[in-house]
Amino acid sequence: MTKLKGILLTQGMHGMISQVEGLAKALDIEFTHHKVELNNFWNLLPPKFTPVSQNVYKKIDHLDFDIIISCGRKSVIPSIHLKSISNKKVFNIHIQDPKVDLNHFDFVIAPEHDGIKGSNVISTKGAIHYITKNEIEDNTDYLKSFIKKDDRKIWSLILGGPTKYYDYSTKNMKHIFSIFYKLLKKHKFQLVVIPSMRTPLNTIHYAKEFFGENHTIIMDVDKKAYLSALGLSENIVVTCDSSSMISEAALTGKPIYVANILPKKNDKRFQNFRNLFRELNITRNLGEEIENWNYEKLDETNRVAKILKSKIQS
Repeated sequence: MTKLKGILLTQGMHGMISQVEGLAKALDIEFTHHKVELNNFWNLLPPKFTPVSQNVYKKIDHLDFDIIISCGRKSVIPSIHLKSISNKKVFNIHIQDPKVDLNHFDFVIAPEHDGIKGSNVISTKGAIHYITKNEIEDNTDYLKSFIKKDDRKIWSLILGGPTKYYDYSTKNMKHIFSIFYKLLKKHKFQLVVIPSMRTPLNTIHYAKEFFGENHTIIMDVDKKAYLSALGLSENIVVTCDSSSMISEAALTGKPIYVANILPKKNDKRFQNFRNLFRELNITRNLGEEIENWNYEKLDETNRVAKILKSKIQS
């Protein structure tokens, strides 16, 4: 049977790419990825004030597709417009709240903590993503040439980066690192620090300076190192700014601790997400008593893909 063809629309940010590509792969479709660029002042206006027109965005030269998967504010109007001008039946799927009438889309995939309701809405626990169990297994041994050869168990600290809600100041990083310092003295584990695309370079260097040569600090963004850390670690710590990486870590079924940063502004949505994951017995807060616990591995991407396949086929 010929595979359906898809186009993926995002602003090019890693978190968005992870979500659209993860869903496309789970749907088993052929796809091409397009970075959306809005024209002139349309870049400044919310989608609900923007006309559905080719004048709004730079033309996407790809017309043979069956499915559009979009994510992010800038991709809302291009998705609606491309569906409207197609000469065949096209399903458009938007990930996250599009901030427009939901009926512009066949399906909207939104985190449960966002509270979006509608007959075409599929709610998820956390973010969908492109990490798979097989990828983690295939790359688990990758870090063994980097880490110190001893009998210490491995903990990983997955770093996000500054946002409009959270500041990666030296003060905030020192607070997180100091909690680790106390844990290291008590539990004698080996720490592996994994940066992401948003992690400031000075934060990575500070981690190397703070923890010294007896631990492993990965200095560059390295997906294989990230996957390996998820596979090797006994416990995983993720900074609170990244709901997507907390969701990715939940695929492992391992204890996850959230490293909290005092917010600069009201972060209720993120708090709701973290509260949900705590209620699901997936996370604790870094600094709480260390314990081992189990939970059902969270694989929302494949769960959502099964629902969509059934609806699209029918």
